[in-house]
Amino acid sequence: MKEREREHERERENMKEREREHEREREREHERERECARQIDRQTDGQTSRQDRMNMQGEN
Repeated sequence: MKEREREHERERENMKEREREHEREREREHERERECARQIDRQTDGQTSRQDRMNMQGEN
């Protein structure tokens, strides 16, 4: 009986650890998405201002 309880406790601990690992993986994925967005923002900052200038020149 005690052995079965210990086994169940180990299973619960393993499940908790898997949940924590999944949470860490989700956090890493979110950080990768945020980094990609920052890179796109940096790349498009110059393009946007260039596009704005071209639009203004076309309007004048």
